[in-house]
Amino acid sequence: MALKDTLREVTSDIRKGKLIAIYDGDEREGEADLVFHAGFATPKKIEILRKDAGGLICLAVDKGIAERFALPFFSDIISNSSYELKTMLCKKTAYGDKPAFSVPINHRNVYTGITDNDRSLTIKKFSELAESGEGKQDFCNNFYVPGHIFLLIGSGIENRRGHTELSLELARRAGISGTMVLCEMLGKGKALSKQKVKEYCRKKEITFIEGREIYVRK
Repeated sequence: MALKDTLREVTSDIRKGKLIAIYDGDEREGEADLVFHAGFATPKKIEILRKDAGGLICLAVDKGIAERFALPFFSDIISNSSYELKTMLCKKTAYGDKPAFSVPINHRNVYTGITDNDRSLTIKKFSELAESGEGKQDFCNNFYVPGHIFLLIGSGIENRRGHTELSLELARRAGISGTMVLCEMLGKGKALSKQKVKEYCRKKEITFIEGREIYVRK
């Protein structure tokens, strides 16, 4: 499939709420994530991520939404604290990037926060609030920390090429809000190989795309 056709299919799938798979690249993590737009979160989709992917279920948020909700980077919280664990702070990842993690949240209507029902509720409510145009007070009124959904703040595809930025760039191209759910696809003891990811995608009829196909900003 040609590059433009792949991008067209992926953005169409995202608008329809379908799962896609993004492989960041051999030169980076060498990992693939299962991804979908947060506005389409359901318990069934969370179950698929949990069982078929197996990594950490996160919610990527674009910079504009993060600023509106006054979301900090987790590393900044630690570096500005008085606790000794600031000496443990990871300033850069193994591939040279600043970690994208912000705070982990739960919606105030969840029970434990970890079930498929609870996690899908937190994700969907966050996406709804992001699209509503409301600000940090509404965010604080509706969610609490610590929770079970890890927020990731995007730095823009021109600054960073992680799954956070790749997924948010696809949301931008699809013309929908910057809230994307992602989860690493794991194998036995390590990331699932690119070949195995492609086999899974063929079996499940999920569109596969590589980071290098997304890099050129339009």
